[in-house]
Amino acid sequence: MSKKNGKPPRILVVDDEPDLRELVELTLLKMGLEVDTASGVDDARQRLDAGGIDLCLTDMRMQDGSGLDVVRHIDTQGYDIPVAVITAYGSLDNAVEALKAGAFDYLAKPVSLEQLRTLVRSALSLDKPRASKAGSEEERAFIGTSPAILQALQLIERLARSQAPVYITGESGSGKERAARLIHAQSSRSALPFVPVNCGAIPENLMESEFFGYKKGAFTGADSERDGFFQAAEGGTLFLDEVADLPLAMQVKLLRVIQEKRVRKLGDAREIPVDVRIICATHQNLAKCVEEGRFRQDLYYRLNVIELKMPALREMREDIGAITEGVLARLAAQNGMPLPKLGADAREALGNYDFPGNVRELENVLERALALCDGRLIRLDDLQLSRTDRDEPVPSAAIGDKYPLQDYLDRLEREAILEALGKTRFNRTQAAKILGVTFRSLRYRMERLDIN
Repeated sequence: MSKKNGKPPRILVVDDEPDLRELVELTLLKMGLEVDTASGVDDARQRLDAGGIDLCLTDMRMQDGSGLDVVRHIDTQGYDIPVAVITAYGSLDNAVEALKAGAFDYLAKPVSLEQLRTLVRSALSLDKPRASKAGSEEERAFIGTSPAILQALQLIERLARSQAPVYITGESGSGKERAARLIHAQSSRSALPFVPVNCGAIPENLMESEFFGYKKGAFTGADSERDGFFQAAEGGTLFLDEVADLPLAMQVKLLRVIQEKRVRKLGDAREIPVDVRIICATHQNLAKCVEEGRFRQDLYYRLNVIELKMPALREMREDIGAITEGVLARLAAQNGMPLPKLGADAREALGNYDFPGNVRELENVLERALALCDGRLIRLDDLQLSRTDRDEPVPSAAIGDKYPLQDYLDRLEREAILEALGKTRFNRTQAAKILGVTFRSLRYRMERLDIN
C-alpha cells in the first residue's frame, strides 16, 4: 500500500473526540500508513491546504462545524483527495447528504475496525491502474458523441470514484446494466465480482434466501449451506435491476443491510459484515412508486443518493448511424460473416424510427437483418420494420404474401406484440393485459417469434 515515491500514503483523521481519533490513528499506523490528525474543521482545512494528504477521514459532528464542511472544502478547492465521513448510528441521513456532497464513503459509529480497514484499502486503490482488458465490452459499451450520451459518460466516470449508491433510470433497452458494469469496471472494485440481480424474476418466497443465503437445515430442502447475492458480490458491486419490483417485506430487509452493512443468513444467529456497493435500476418511476405506497420512502432515499439517467436512443439520433455500424460489426464477427453495407433506404428508416425498445431493439432488428440480407447489402425490407416503425402508414397488402398461412399469421402476431410492447415501453406484464393474454402466454409467443 505504498505510493510511487516509496512513501506510505498519508491519512488525515479529523475528530474532536481524542479517544476515537487515537483509536483510528493506531489502526491506520498498524496498516503501515502515515497519519496526521486534526481536532476540528478549521484545523482540518489548514492541514489539507498544506498538501500531502492522500485520504481524509472526518467525523460528522464537531464543535466548530460539520464533516460536510470538510467535504465541501475538498470539493471547492479541487483537491483530488477521497474523503469518508464517520457518522453516529441512527444519523445516516447525514451520511447520505455527505455522499451527495462528494464523500467517497461513510462509516457508522461504533466504528468497526474491520470495515475501517476495508474502506481505507478501497479508497487508496482509486488511483492504481486497473487490470482491465483494453477494448473490453464495458469500455466500448457506449458509442456516440451526442450531448446526451457524453453527459452520461462523464457522470459515470465521476461515479466510479465513489462508493455512493447509484440509481440508474431510463427506458427499457437504454443500457442501464451496461452503465452499471462500466461504473464497476472503472472503479477500485473492478477486479472483484459484479453480480447482476433481476429483482422481478425471483419468487417472493425465495427472496430472502437468494439475497442473504442460508445455513444447512434452515428449512426443508436446505441440505447444505449456501451464500446469497451479497456474499457473492463481496468486495464488488451488487446490481439490483428492476428494484421497483421488490416486495415491501424485502425492502425492509434490504434497507437494514444497506444501513448496517451486515447480513444474516437464514437459520444463522449471527450477522456477518459485507463490503458491497449497491447500484440499482428500474424503468419505472420510483418516486411515483413511493407516492403510491409500493416502495418505501426511506429505502428510496438510501438508493437514490446519485441518479444517473440513461438517454433514450431517440434523444441521440445523431449517433444512430455510428451505433448501427458498431453493432453490425460485432454481430458479423460473432457470426463469422463479412460485414455487409447498410443501404440508403435502410439507414434512413433507422434514423427516423423512435425505437421504443432503444438500443436493445436496434440490436434485434440488425441481427434479424443480417440473417435475411444477401450478405453484401442490408435493404429496407431486410429490417422487417412493422408499419408502426415507419413514417408512412403501410397498407395491409404490403405486409407480405398471405401464404403460407402460418407465416402470414406469425407476421401479424409479431406486429401486434411489438406494438403493445412499444406502447408499454417493453413492460411485458402491461403488454399482456393490452393483448388480452396471460403473461406466460406472451412470454411463450415472444420466444416462439424470437422477440427478445
